[in-house]
Amino acid sequence: MLSDAEAAELLAFLTPSTRPDVKGKATEYILGLSGSRWDGCRFLRSKPDLLAALFALTSDSSVAIVKDCYHILINLSADETLHQVLVCEVQVLPVLLKNLQDPEFLFSDQISTVLSNLSRHDKTCRTVFQVLQEELGLAQLVEIFCNESFNRKARLHYLGLLLSNLTQLPEARSLLMDRDRCVIQRLLPFTQYEASVVRRGGVIGTLRNCCFDHAHHAWLLSNAVDVLPFLLLPLAGPEELTEEENEGLPVDLQYLPEDKQREADPDIRKMLLETLLLLTATKAGRLTLRQKNVYPIVRELHRWEKDVHVGATCEKLVQVLIGDEPQHGMENLMEVDIPQDVEDKLREEDAKEQQELQEEERRRREEEKQEK
Repeated sequence: MLSDAEAAELLAFLTPSTRPDVKGKATEYILGLSGSRWDGCRFLRSKPDLLAALFALTSDSSVAIVKDCYHILINLSADETLHQVLVCEVQVLPVLLKNLQDPEFLFSDQISTVLSNLSRHDKTCRTVFQVLQEELGLAQLVEIFCNESFNRKARLHYLGLLLSNLTQLPEARSLLMDRDRCVIQRLLPFTQYEASVVRRGGVIGTLRNCCFDHAHHAWLLSNAVDVLPFLLLPLAGPEELTEEENEGLPVDLQYLPEDKQREADPDIRKMLLETLLLLTATKAGRLTLRQKNVYPIVRELHRWEKDVHVGATCEKLVQVLIGDEPQHGMENLMEVDIPQDVEDKLREEDAKEQQELQEEERRRREEEKQEK
């Protein structure tokens, strides 16, 4: 690794007035360093002046140098131990958010990735949210994300992951579910966005996080939002249901075509099922899902499903849908006080279940290999 003298020499090359070829070699070298999670990132973490100089070069006149600097930022922001340095010492957020609002900015996709990385963990997520509110506002971020022609030089798919990360915070969820503004409703069509699994997964992760706030369940399921069809359609397949089953479903799920495809990504299917499970935590949610005849869609999904983890989540949802109502006083499962010893036992059973599922998944893969 570089000595302090060599680091100081490298820093001298990272100025706007340095010859482009020399500056390019310097950024190229640091890009290589940033790709090493342990040695490279650890070294750069101890050199905030170097990072500040690199960040200043994101406004350089050379597109190649700016590109290198943004790729370095992506690598560094993937390392949680660098988050505080980037956010608090280098103070990258105001500039990144300002550039994100420029519909002509060439590196908005890279900015989206950096922001999604920086917001993964609670501490910096809160800082990202605070600066976002000062510089832009969550509603405006959703506006940019949903307008696919906002920046024709960028796709901005990773803003979906940023929204998913931000909605870990109760205050972000409250803004997204402001009943006087149409914000969360704008995200719903992207649950079936075929062009990007990242965008699709980010939106579904956002919806799942919002469903942790049980006070909003009735509103989310009402005509004001009507979230249910957008969660069910990706899980529905081409199977033929009875006329009675079809008639009980939301209109958008009735008599689906023979070529109807389910969501291809098992992680997204699992998130969709987890979102539905969260909605069943309240009595109003359970009644709505039963009234809307969700069971046949989940039943057919379970018959089709090959992923053991998704299948297990499917079974949990089926048990709630066809099971008896909880006893009086336990209608809202999110408000039930669970004794510590019972909670510990449930955690142990859940860990055991996950281990068994992993073993079953491994066994299935071996069987598939043998069949080939």
